[in-house]
Amino acid sequence: MASETNPKQATPTWKSLETLIAVFAIFMIALHLVLRFATGSSPAMANVPLLAVLTFGGIPLVWDLLKKLLRGEFGSDLLAGISIVTSVLLEEYLAGSLVVLMLSGGEALEAYAVRSASSVLRALSQRMPSVAHRKQESAIEDIDLNDLAIGDIVAVFPHEICPIDGTVIEGHGVMDESYLTGEPYMMSKTPGSSVLSGAINGESALIIRADKLAVDSRYAKIMEVMEASETQKPKMRRLADNLGAWYTPLAVAIGSAAWIATGNPVRFLAVMVVATPCPLLIAIPVAIIGSISLAARRAIIVRDPSSLEMADTCRTLIFDKTGTLTYGEPKLVDRVCVDPSRDREILGVVGSLERFSKHPLALAIVTAASDAGCPVQSVSEISEPPGKGLRGTVANRTVEVTSRKKLLAQQPELASQLPPQAGGLECVILIDGGYVATYRFRDTPRRDGASFIEHLGPRHAIRQTMMVSGDRESEVRYLAEQVGIDDVYFSQSPEQKLEIVNAETAKANSIFVGDGINDAPALMAATVGIAFGQNSDVTTEAADVVVLDSSLQKIDEFLHISRRMRRIALQSAIGGMALSIVGMMLAAGGFLTPVAGAICQEVIDVAAVLNALRVALPPGSMIDFEPAETEYS
Repeated sequence: MASETNPKQATPTWKSLETLIAVFAIFMIALHLVLRFATGSSPAMANVPLLAVLTFGGIPLVWDLLKKLLRGEFGSDLLAGISIVTSVLLEEYLAGSLVVLMLSGGEALEAYAVRSASSVLRALSQRMPSVAHRKQESAIEDIDLNDLAIGDIVAVFPHEICPIDGTVIEGHGVMDESYLTGEPYMMSKTPGSSVLSGAINGESALIIRADKLAVDSRYAKIMEVMEASETQKPKMRRLADNLGAWYTPLAVAIGSAAWIATGNPVRFLAVMVVATPCPLLIAIPVAIIGSISLAARRAIIVRDPSSLEMADTCRTLIFDKTGTLTYGEPKLVDRVCVDPSRDREILGVVGSLERFSKHPLALAIVTAASDAGCPVQSVSEISEPPGKGLRGTVANRTVEVTSRKKLLAQQPELASQLPPQAGGLECVILIDGGYVATYRFRDTPRRDGASFIEHLGPRHAIRQTMMVSGDRESEVRYLAEQVGIDDVYFSQSPEQKLEIVNAETAKANSIFVGDGINDAPALMAATVGIAFGQNSDVTTEAADVVVLDSSLQKIDEFLHISRRMRRIALQSAIGGMALSIVGMMLAAGGFLTPVAGAICQEVIDVAAVLNALRVALPPGSMIDFEPAETEYS
């Protein structure tokens, strides 16, 4: 009964049946060829395997196609069903068995490649711990996550995933919340800080108080949104179905007219044999498989074949911010010094000290000092108490790196000397107790971001580009100005991202590009979802396309592969159908017998498939915008 009440459960069962039919058909067709040509068996004996294919494989397929006919669906596979029936009536059992193989095999291959909602939800659930470390007095016990109550005290050990939404009551450390919030930085956690379920803890253990039940946590809500996004995504009409919608009625009309005009049913059968839609059933899948292979060689994994058909029809491109249009890591972008002439001196001193720090911004300072050619100086008496900043002695000078808040708490008189607070993150520098500089950090834009955005309209007919991010307004607007995007949404939760993508997709086919768990619902809801990198199993499961080498050039290559696939697939399909229509007219006029029509159709099929195979040959270039000289992630 479950299959009748839950369509999601019925689909895998039917796809599994088609896989079994395809395997059975291959085996039986091979047995037929052995019996006919290797053993010299009688035609009746050699046809037994083919009759088995038509009985056990053809009947279920034809029955499913009959139900489509009753629903008013006239796709290319419906004509294949008519061809199966026609082949039986004509006693062309091998032709009918090949049609069964093409129909079931194509569906089985596609089912293997297409992702399902269950795999995304499974990846989500596997990422979260099933137990929590509850602390009672001095003892810690592991309990089921669902048994946690509001107010329970929970220990989160280093590098663990936080199991619950809560508040830090003991410990100092950092957490990686980027997959959930879009913030590209490790976030400092001290007593009083809030923590989110699903965030990855840093080097220090934290003690938190549970503020919500597991079923009400942020992570659980994302899972709920994921389920909703799958059910809300409309089923896309495939390229073969669009062509078959007019080709199938036309073929039936020609065959019926020939039968009625001559009173000879053989004319109808001859037309049906010629009309077998092999250019649709074979040429288009061949073009898709060839394009998937070409994309894979370019470090682009196509998980849903329909994305290749749909990408070139998309007119809206929606970006997440962090890790897609940015590099996803903080960079030192501004050094505001009290004495600008000491800028390089201060950078060298601070860079030497930060080599010994585990703070998330330390690497950005060390990298900037190295790029500026600052010499490494001797450091001693290093201390970095959790939440207190970094202190040490560099070349006999006391150097301290701390925050604006901590500095003003100790020396409020320095408020007038500090520059206005800007977007991004910052730290303040003191040498020998005196304030000398403020360093500012941002997640920097990709260097080819602006040229990529600019070329989307003229080259790919993208009418609207948008940025939808969970990051703060200052960060989102800063990046939007850098790359040339006017339509921006900031501080967006996964639920809000999903609503925006659904609304835009209702207006025009859309592409969403993201890389975090908070992007997964939007990736599933868009016409085509593209995931950058392999930061999360959840994200890659939700996406239709995964770009392994995080680069905007790869998105451009995918768009070109999609356009080229559609062009060659349409050439093969429409060209093959045009030749088939000529053959149908000859068959209707009595110039082609059913056997001759079958031979004619085979010639047309070979021509269509050979043309479709061109798609796997890499063209000279698949990038038509000015890329950065050096791209890295």
